[in-house]
Amino acid sequence: MYPGLSHGAYECLHAHGTPEQKIPGAKQTAAFEVCMTLNKHWGYNKFDQHWKPAREVICKLADIASKGGNFLLNVGPTASGEFPSDAVRILGEVGKWTAVNGEGIYRATASPFDKAPSWGRVTAGPGKLYLHVLNWPTDGKLILACSAKPTQAWLLADRTACDVKQDAGSITISVPAKAPDRYDSVIVLGIPGS
Repeated sequence: MYPGLSHGAYECLHAHGTPEQKIPGAKQTAAFEVCMTLNKHWGYNKFDQHWKPAREVICKLADIASKGGNFLLNVGPTASGEFPSDAVRILGEVGKWTAVNGEGIYRATASPFDKAPSWGRVTAGPGKLYLHVLNWPTDGKLILACSAKPTQAWLLADRTACDVKQDAGSITISVPAKAPDRYDSVIVLGIPGS
């Protein structure tokens, strides 16, 4: 027991996972928060120029959200309290992505599926699935193994409607030839009653 911590607070503390520098391999049943650095150090280190690119940060964010977790990304400020310019640039790119696609993260919960699709990750919202397409299909068809009856599909970036068809045990979404986002293009799939 920790001094000054009630039994309930102690139980709560141990009911949540806080993995550092790694993401769990599968969806979790308990709440968790991945604590990770933008480079290799928790504090500022002028010699550490091993910055995670914006694409990697965004992909990790989608992966963590699809497994039901939160992402705590650490950036160590300099002694004068400023963030390194590389960190500012990377976080600016992540911010631009979330300004367009944040609904698929901030208004979403874990994926209803146990296994992630080969093309990306899935998060869920009331009556919607958010398909985080990290590997855009070259044939213009995005396939999701799902028996639910979709009502509609659209690109979150610009609200462009996508044709959607239900087959035996799968949903096929026709997508444009070019991905609307170079990191993670989010498609919203309307699923009634979900």
